Amino acid sequence: MRFSSQENPSLFFSFFFFLCLYTVSAYTNTSSNNGEEAVRRELRSRRCNWFRGNWVYDAKYPLYDPYKCPFIDPQFNCKKYGRPDNLYLKYRWQPSSCSLPRFNGLYFLRKMRGKRIMFVGDSLSTNMWQSLACLIHSWVPNTRYTLRRQKGLVSLTFEEYRVTLKLYRTQFLVDLDSEKVGRVLKVDSIKQGRLWRGMDVLVFNSWHWWTHTGHIQPWDYMEDGKRLYKDMNRLVAYYKGMTTWSRWVNAFVDPSKTKVFFNGISPTHYEGKDWGEPMKTCKSQTQPFYGRKYPGGIPMAWVVLTKVMRRLKKPVHWLDITGLSQLRKDAHPSAFSGNHPGNDCSHWCLPGLPDTWNLLFYSKLFS
Repeated sequence: MRFSSQENPSLFFSFFFFLCLYTVSAYTNTSSNNGEEAVRRELRSRRCNWFRGNWVYDAKYPLYDPYKCPFIDPQFNCKKYGRPDNLYLKYRWQPSSCSLPRFNGLYFLRKMRGKRIMFVGDSLSTNMWQSLACLIHSWVPNTRYTLRRQKGLVSLTFEEYRVTLKLYRTQFLVDLDSEKVGRVLKVDSIKQGRLWRGMDVLVFNSWHWWTHTGHIQPWDYMEDGKRLYKDMNRLVAYYKGMTTWSRWVNAFVDPSKTKVFFNGISPTHYEGKDWGEPMKTCKSQTQPFYGRKYPGGIPMAWVVLTKVMRRLKKPVHWLDITGLSQLRKDAHPSAFSGNHPGNDCSHWCLPGLPDTWNLLFYSKLFS
């Protein structure tokens, strides 16, 4: 039987419409699959030390517009609060023997569909959480999201993909309790860990608050076992606390269900002697440190953390961001912070350095 458009024009146009629809659908699916396969190849091809390298100028940076990201706190929003220079936004981390995979927000959302990622730590975890939220949002600016805040916990869900980014605020990972004697930092207790179970990905961080003294110290006593201490060597206390955390990981993490990361020691830049300018701080710095070796050396907290990591029985991916972050004396808010009075040389501008932390996280998560 012959088919003739003249004999049955409505049948012909119906057939033609569905053929076009099928072709477009097939092309779209093929393009999407090819795109994801290209990302997978890029992630598989990187076999080198991502944490050793140098900062290079890249005109394509930053990776998102701070004025279009709804998740940046005033504390990190340096452009909004008057930082006049732009060069600090233009640096890309270049490993010595390869390149970092490019961040692909759609790939992230599709791979993590239906999963929950929790950042656990202090304000530097907030820095990293907001960075990841902005990186993803820049790829899907029109997608629906739900943002919920409650005491100590923030939850952001990209609804179409059912991907949830959670932020659990805790300064020490171990417990800080209010008791009759006052505020007690318990270096051997981690009861709050029950709130971290069941996540698909956990990203931990802790060090920043262990060094605080005087009126900004948030505890009155430390407790180890049944003994109370008015104070303790902070590196010893940090080792005890991180050992308690490592025991929690060994006891309660199922590696077949949960991937665990630890974002390493984030440096400060209050003392210019660390990079050869004794009279300066991070204020007015506009370029990274370019020497072959950072004069300030490796922080002792990094040594402590290395010791703890080596004793873990469960797999934990260590994001060793200390060395590359030490070079970025230019990347702090300094005076350009919405709610951090004075000179902030401990947190980081967004866009900025935490975006690189998240590129490393992304690479480790999917490689």
